Amino acid sequence: MTNQEKLELIQKFGANDKDSGKAEVQIAILTKRINDLTAHFQAHAKDHHSRRGLLMMVGKRRRLLDYLIKNDISRYRVIIKELNIRK
Repeated sequence: MTNQEKLELIQKFGANDKDSGKAEVQIAILTKRINDLTAHFQAHAKDHHSRRGLLMMVGKRRRLLDYLIKNDISRYRVIIKELNIRK
């Protein structure tokens, strides 16, 4: 992920250009990184060290989504619809 892609996600989901701490921004960044790593594993199936990192990112995203469910269900519904996380 390039800095430009990360900045675009921050601008899209954050309150301002420097708001990278919002749960929606963190979920969007993790989703982008997860999608990039998933494509990486198509070519490198035996890369188990990166797979562990992927599993840790998926767990962190899950915890952030659980936080949104608990505190603001409408923000949760918006972010999963926007990122196409749930099918």
